[in-house]
Amino acid sequence: MSSLSPNTLILSGPVVMTFLRFALPSILGLLAITTASIVDGIFVGHFVSSDGLAAINLLIPYLSLVFGLALMIAIGGAVRCGHFLGRAQNERASAVLSKCLVAVLIVGISFMLLSWWLDQTLLGWLGTPDSLMSLIMPYFHIISCVLVVQIFTMVLYYFVRQDNGQRLATTALVTGALMNIALDALFIIHFEMGLVGAAWATAIAQGIQLIILLSFFARQHRLLHWAWPTQWAELKSISFNGLSECINEISGGLVILVLNWTLVMQLDVNGIAAFAVINYLIFVSLMLYYGIADALHLLISHNHGAGNPQRILQFVATASGMVMSISLMLALLLLLSPQWLTGLFLDDSSTSTRQLSVAFIGLVWPLFLINGLNVILSIYLTAMQKPRPSMLIALSRGLFFPVGLLWIFSSLLSSPQFLIALPIAEWLTFALAASLFWHHRPARLIVK
Repeated sequence: MSSLSPNTLILSGPVVMTFLRFALPSILGLLAITTASIVDGIFVGHFVSSDGLAAINLLIPYLSLVFGLALMIAIGGAVRCGHFLGRAQNERASAVLSKCLVAVLIVGISFMLLSWWLDQTLLGWLGTPDSLMSLIMPYFHIISCVLVVQIFTMVLYYFVRQDNGQRLATTALVTGALMNIALDALFIIHFEMGLVGAAWATAIAQGIQLIILLSFFARQHRLLHWAWPTQWAELKSISFNGLSECINEISGGLVILVLNWTLVMQLDVNGIAAFAVINYLIFVSLMLYYGIADALHLLISHNHGAGNPQRILQFVATASGMVMSISLMLALLLLLSPQWLTGLFLDDSSTSTRQLSVAFIGLVWPLFLINGLNVILSIYLTAMQKPRPSMLIALSRGLFFPVGLLWIFSSLLSSPQFLIALPIAEWLTFALAASLFWHHRPARLIVK
């Protein structure tokens, strides 16, 4: 199998081995990011305070908006790029790369300026209590600058992987994650810099990731190259195809925003800190699933361009099997060891917050059984260039079902029982996603 060219492997290599070859580097890279984020949360929870965890959690809706727009460009562009590479149209694929990098740079700089000019207003909209304002403000200013590098790096990562750069992309992610962990320990524990230290650790780690990924352009045997964009009309279709992933990210942030408002009203800052632990666990699961999905959209987009419906279905089945295995393991961990999980992020002085977090886990664990399959089915539709049904899944999963059910259940049920809205929303989304997949199955979309 190693003697086959990457494109030949994608189009005709053994299904499981081909999938693993492309999925494992992606999973490893995103697992490294996940580990760094978990360690970051552990350091903040134990060496800063539970208020530090709450402060980070309050910024998630804003960060989700920025990352959502970047993901729209990254995934929409990568799918289109892969489609052109599958047709051996390398110049058109390179044009997509250049447009996406310029576009995401403009997005990042725009949000950085907005964050500095309207910092008090934005943090107020996010529901930040006055007691946390002095803690969160310096962190917010630094992270707003870091986001410019972070989203540019993310878009470049997706395109490097499209051009047989899985090892380079994984090396960048793993190196950056390890540096983040080391710098977290140095800045938070040794120098006692608090949240500011966590922000600077992220900044330096992201810079290292970007430098490694930029070495892609020094490779001799590559299909993609940089060229100054001249026509921008294509960016509209790129963005539209990636819109479902944007909505998925932004609507997820909106759910967190609604939750934060509700938790502050009913449980004060303790509620936000307790749910921050759940957010870390959801983040872990999604990073694993997106590692699998990264490989899936690459393999589907190439085979879609080449007209291979049966092979696409085989890759979807392989990805779904991997996701379900991970989902079952995560659900068992949540059911069997909730005290241990909360103890990772909260020290012994945060007893009430830990108890509240355990109660949250007991309510939301069923969503971990199915959220991975929803990611896979949404990515499948995006890779098949069916943005509308993919967008419908994203809106249902991240906006209509959870926000609607949270509004209903918070009125009918006491706190924290209203959180059962989250797993119910995920399962309702799965019913919708499964029906959309059947309607847009590969054999129906590709007729030879």
